[in-house]
Amino acid sequence: AMTPVVPSRLVLGSLLGLTIAASPAQADEASLRAIYKELVETNTTLSVGSCTKAAEAMAARLEAAGMPSSAIHIIVPPKLPKQGNLVAELPGSSPSAGALLLLAHIDVVEAKREDWERDPFRLVEENGYFYGRGSSDDKAMAAIFVDLVVSFEREGYRPSRPIKLALTCGEETPYDFNGVQYLLEHNRDLIQAAFALNEGGGGRLSPTGERLYNGVLAGEKVYQDFRLEIRNPGGHSSRPTRDNAIYRLAAALGRLQAYEFPVEFNDTTHAFFERMAEIEPGKIAADMRGALAKPRDEAALERLKQDPSYNAILHTTCVATMLEAGHAPNALPQRATANVNCRIFPGHSQEE
Repeated sequence: AMTPVVPSRLVLGSLLGLTIAASPAQADEASLRAIYKELVETNTTLSVGSCTKAAEAMAARLEAAGMPSSAIHIIVPPKLPKQGNLVAELPGSSPSAGALLLLAHIDVVEAKREDWERDPFRLVEENGYFYGRGSSDDKAMAAIFVDLVVSFEREGYRPSRPIKLALTCGEETPYDFNGVQYLLEHNRDLIQAAFALNEGGGGRLSPTGERLYNGVLAGEKVYQDFRLEIRNPGGHSSRPTRDNAIYRLAAALGRLQAYEFPVEFNDTTHAFFERMAEIEPGKIAADMRGALAKPRDEAALERLKQDPSYNAILHTTCVATMLEAGHAPNALPQRATANVNCRIFPGHSQEE
């Protein structure tokens, strides 16, 4: 959710590959760029943004392409006017065929301007990369899906299956609102489908553009936030004591930093490293095979952990993500809190 950049050739190449696979028409790169730019530059954060605005903008593009308004639905929860979702349907040529659902979320993680070298809500392309909040997660895929449906509508192309497009809000903040859950509870018929394409897999191109692999999400870690809080009577900073809320919290986070959850494999991750060992270059491939060996090659495991993506697949991870402490520069802190975000290996509970 935090990735601010995505290679521009992946976004444009994904559109071209998907369109050629589904229709003989050539992709209109200018159309994709315009949709992508509009989505990225529409702020859809929970704090000040609006998914409804983004959904309405995409609905307007579908209508302009010729899709009837009766096939386009903006679903806005009554008490959450900025958490709008879009569902649209392109009919298929075979009435009995189950629909294909193209599902992407259009909300994004918060972004403070002072933390960014560039404006996070302006799409910038530099040296073959796109920069901007949501440029990868998940507005690249949302733009590709919208442009596919727009292209098909303009061409009059009718696949055998109906194609349903769902752009949802609340994926990044499901404790506040979850667009998919809301649609399932209130508008299930609109998104009912035989199968869906959603984020979570991913693929890779070689440096020269050849397709190396396409990943399918077959398992998912459990998300959980934990709030650590230290309380203290406080006092004046001119009379410090050893018992300090900030120091105590820092000590706890130091223990967390030093702790590492044990490495685990299940059928999915074992198969993943087996297959990736056939794709990755020599030393990395050897380390993957070593990690799967019996007994394990511990040195190989340690080298794999240096890659954040591979490390995340190997075990549960917990990391401090937010801090808040103190109330005045000349007072002892009475409260210090930290948010610890955990991604729990399948088979373990949040309580555990």
